[in-house]
Amino acid sequence: MKLTKTSWLILSVGIFIVVVAGLGLTRSQQFQEKDQLDEELSISEKRLNKFQVKDLREQQEELQERLDESTIQLMAVKDSLRQPVESIDVTDEFFAIAYDCGVEVMSISSSGIKSEKLEDIVCSVISLNARVTGEVSNLITFVIKLNNDFTTGIVESAQLSIPETVYEGKASASIQMVVYAYEGD
Repeated sequence: MKLTKTSWLILSVGIFIVVVAGLGLTRSQQFQEKDQLDEELSISEKRLNKFQVKDLREQQEELQERLDESTIQLMAVKDSLRQPVESIDVTDEFFAIAYDCGVEVMSISSSGIKSEKLEDIVCSVISLNARVTGEVSNLITFVIKLNNDFTTGIVESAQLSIPETVYEGKASASIQMVVYAYEGD
């Protein structure tokens, strides 16, 4: 079958229209993708603008202030621990508190002075074990004052023995405490 000029012309125009339509459709999709990417870029820029460097600097300054305060507090704790821990001084203070509270020290023993790390701070440590007697309220006050008056010490345990009757004798307490002193500069 032989095609005439007109048929060739119509066929060529048809193919040209199909090609142009395909290219137009492809170009339209490119414009849609470009618009979508522009919108995502705009949203990302808005988010980035909200997260400004100024806010980060303020946060850094705040954290630096907190670090400085913590350092000052650490130095204060070190200073409060910076006192010699000697068995005689510790037992003298123990007896003085017992006297103030109206309890009687029946026995007291202490370990030798040891070095120990307390939250990464090397300290001298002395442990005390004691048995005291007295009124129940005085014994409780005594334990509380040991914790409060020994600023560098802590009562690790206190066991009270309370008699069931008045005729069985006084109440007693077995106390274990530790006293710390800072060894550093």
